[in-house]
Amino acid sequence: MKLAMTLMVRDEVDIVGAMLDHHLRQGVDVIIVTDNGSVDGTYELLQGYAERGVVDLRSDPVHQKQQGVTVTRMAREAKTVHGADWVINADADEFWLPVRDGITLKEAFENIPVEIQAFDVPVHDMIGPAAIAGSGLQRLAYRDLRSVDALQRVGLKAHATHDAAHIGDAEVEVVQGNHFVSLENRGQVPEGFEVEVLHFPWRSWEQYSRKVRNAGSAYENSPDLTPSPNHHGMRDYRRLLDGVLFPLYLCRHPDDAELAAGIASGEYVPDTRIADSVASPVADVPVDDAAVAEARAIGLAIADLDRRVSAADAQATGLEREVDTLREENRALREFIDRLTSRRIVRIADGAARMLGRGRR
Repeated sequence: MKLAMTLMVRDEVDIVGAMLDHHLRQGVDVIIVTDNGSVDGTYELLQGYAERGVVDLRSDPVHQKQQGVTVTRMAREAKTVHGADWVINADADEFWLPVRDGITLKEAFENIPVEIQAFDVPVHDMIGPAAIAGSGLQRLAYRDLRSVDALQRVGLKAHATHDAAHIGDAEVEVVQGNHFVSLENRGQVPEGFEVEVLHFPWRSWEQYSRKVRNAGSAYENSPDLTPSPNHHGMRDYRRLLDGVLFPLYLCRHPDDAELAAGIASGEYVPDTRIADSVASPVADVPVDDAAVAEARAIGLAIADLDRRVSAADAQATGLEREVDTLREENRALREFIDRLTSRRIVRIADGAARMLGRGRR
């Protein structure tokens, strides 16, 4: 059984090497990587893996949100070029693992029948204290299980969407990031061989602000694309341009007291599998404690304002839809009345004609 991984990456030098090493140790046979015009040393790092023969490296420097097309091409070539039986489409901040201890990712997929075709893989966001810089794999050692309401209080919309694994297929299509594929799910993953993803999207202020700028500018370079109104990246891009994203970044991460309380309540669940097995390529640079409290308070105020604006927008949208519905109902009623009136006029006219006809006789 051959297990392949695809990866489209841009400016992830703080984590991509650790991510590749992890999956190679987990038994992934081939990793197809497309570098999307990195300028932080990511491409040079990937070239080293390509020279060792463990990465099939390509380059696509265009920044126009073409992830679906690019990943679909790599996913198809995982089958047509590399003969993959199973394909994982991953991001640089994702670490795929078997749920069960004591087996590798490769061993899990060896026991998943290809007749299933495709299946959803849960993605768990990892959280911990904030930092100015650093990969943070030892710092971000907690599953983030906060409620949606708790996330929205700090300016987030929701947790990460699931990913999808699929069999090698020459005509597969991958859409919406790596979250959905065109192949139908035809069964359950056998018990004991389930797979999950630990996700590290907010590793440091340096990394996250760069990620937000890259994503926002890519949408600006793609006028034909319209991000979802709930797209947190574009909202954060506007905050970055306004100079107020840093307080939001800080308030999204728990301080020591919040972390302790969250562990006690079950909002934060320790998971050290990556922390214990994967070294952080970039050392952490802590945030200056003297500035944190005030900045976090500002971030919470901004997040609260965002919530109230979103609620007002939703209410206005609801009222607009109600008005549109009433207008449509009024239009339909008028058409009905007009039809009835027309028919009545026709009947009256026909009756009058008959009466005139009898009068002439």
